[in-house]
Amino acid sequence: MRVNLIAQPSGKTKAGIGPVPLSLTIQPACGLPGDYQYHTDSSTVLWMLHRQTDLPAAVIERFERNMYSSADARLLGVELSEHVLTEIGYFID
Repeated sequence: MRVNLIAQPSGKTKAGIGPVPLSLTIQPACGLPGDYQYHTDSSTVLWMLHRQTDLPAAVIERFERNMYSSADARLLGVELSEHVLTEIGYFID
């Protein structure tokens, strides 16, 4: 399923130390309703993107920079399997 991923910081961390807590919004890329909030951290999201998508490393690195430097970081039209979505709690009918 193609989804849009929007990561927003959800807590305070010490600058440059450890993963950043995030609220990851997952929404269908086709514009249908179905937004889901997943509370996680930056290292978990990056691991998922590297292991569970076919995104080029440069795209993931740009997303990572945006996670640390802006209010929200966006990846649009990311293909995630139903298995991955189910693991994080996003259920598909």
